[in-house]
Amino acid sequence: MPFAYSQDNAPPTNKAPAVSKIDGVPVVLGDQTLFVIKAGVGSFSASERSQAVTHRIEIMAQDLTIPVTSLKIADEPSTTNILSGDKVIFTITDGDAKAADKTKQELANEYVQEISSNITKYRKDRSLKNILFGVIYTLISTVVILIIFKILNKIFKKIFNWISNWQGRTIPAIRIQNFELLPASRITYILFNIIKVIRLLSVLGILSIYVPLVLSFFPWTRQTSKNLLNYLFLALESAIQGLVGYLPKLISLAIIIICAYYIIKFIRPIFRELGNGNLSLPGFYPEWAEPTFKLALFLIIALSLVVALPFLPGFGSPAFQGISVFLGVLLSLGSSAAVANIVAGVILIYTRAFRIGDRIKINDAIGDIVEKTLFVTRIRTIKNVVITIPNGTVLTSQITNYSALAENPNYYLILHTTVTLGYDLPWRKVHQALINAALATPHILAEPAPFILQTSLDDFYVSYEINAYTNQPTLMARIYSELHQNIQDKCNEADIEILSPHYSAIRDGNQITIPENYLPKDYKAPGFRLSSLDHPLNPSNGKDSGSTQQ
Repeated sequence: MPFAYSQDNAPPTNKAPAVSKIDGVPVVLGDQTLFVIKAGVGSFSASERSQAVTHRIEIMAQDLTIPVTSLKIADEPSTTNILSGDKVIFTITDGDAKAADKTKQELANEYVQEISSNITKYRKDRSLKNILFGVIYTLISTVVILIIFKILNKIFKKIFNWISNWQGRTIPAIRIQNFELLPASRITYILFNIIKVIRLLSVLGILSIYVPLVLSFFPWTRQTSKNLLNYLFLALESAIQGLVGYLPKLISLAIIIICAYYIIKFIRPIFRELGNGNLSLPGFYPEWAEPTFKLALFLIIALSLVVALPFLPGFGSPAFQGISVFLGVLLSLGSSAAVANIVAGVILIYTRAFRIGDRIKINDAIGDIVEKTLFVTRIRTIKNVVITIPNGTVLTSQITNYSALAENPNYYLILHTTVTLGYDLPWRKVHQALINAALATPHILAEPAPFILQTSLDDFYVSYEINAYTNQPTLMARIYSELHQNIQDKCNEADIEILSPHYSAIRDGNQITIPENYLPKDYKAPGFRLSSLDHPLNPSNGKDSGSTQQ
């Protein structure tokens, strides 16, 4: 009938039921499926018919003036109509009857019964009484859940107090003879974290029940409640299946982590004792203990990661492989200098070129070592300037260590400086003055005694090198300064004039260069001496006897 078909093409609702190739398209009222339309009519598909029928049934259900008893069945020559008053709700065709494997009358009776019962339920669920009951149930549920949370809070607080009181008594440390593998405080900390996880899971579990329960009290959110529960059950099912499937790998991963952890726990006290000097190994120095432990720690963790990676979730996935390739390229391109510095840092540690606190010289930088890492070495100069030098540069440079033998009585550090004096001075007198100057200098050792070396006999002077021992290399600058001051004082006291290298002194008529406070009170500068041309010292004697010197 044209009239019936035009009614099937009524304005569709916002809800578009999902199409199933096997079951057809459902007609839905609220959150209930009434029946399924499997066949189309003319140019109208099953989906379009379903939307139109759903829309009509919803209008009828929302209009409380239309009684449910107004539904009736009207037979036509080729169709059977379900009517509400004089309005067509649904037209059943031979195709619908054939798809349901029933007669049109049987199908119409079944659909009328289904529509009637569901409209009645729809109206009841949305009645004021039902909504008020939903609000009351929500309040009761909220009060109950708050009470449950309060009880849980008290229970977990007592559990935390029990664990704290059990520490050291009921919860002892795990030991192997005198070696403590796991202290009681660590076990307590682990238990605290486990209880916190249990508390969090309990809260989440209660909320996952509370939220769908409250939503189920109201007809508009009842379907959401069912969906949430379905999603929750699906998630739990997937999680349980995934956990069961992943359990062998998880056990292997746990074994690797536990083995790595206890290996580190075992070697840590050994290296600590090596560093303290309580334990010694032939050829192993105490300062090697800390860096060696760090290297061992790095190797253990790296090896554990290599072994554990195949057991991680998604190890063989393209995303995991892409990240691995990216990190590999990034490290290979950007870390060549860093790797070179790390290798140099390791070499410097085991060559024992210097230690923290040593006074050293690297290129033009002189100062004390304040920090050495795998990447850089930091020096604090005597001017309190910190210089950072990459370990690669340090390794390729000449390193002068002033502190290496400073504490060894057979190899104290020797400080030396050079003084140039004229040939007219007795060298024994010069030696004694310089030695006295060294002994008068603080931090210069009397034993071994200072000594003098005459390093050269130059055109105008003799070079005297004073050598003195000290065990305070960090005070080199101050010692040199005080030594130079004392050399000046002792030479002046000994009536020794320090000449600049190319200074030629004509004593006749010239003031001596020794400071006045070291000279006698009656000292006077000598006058000039005159001699005749025939004086024996005159080189022109006998050649020009007529000339005279004024």
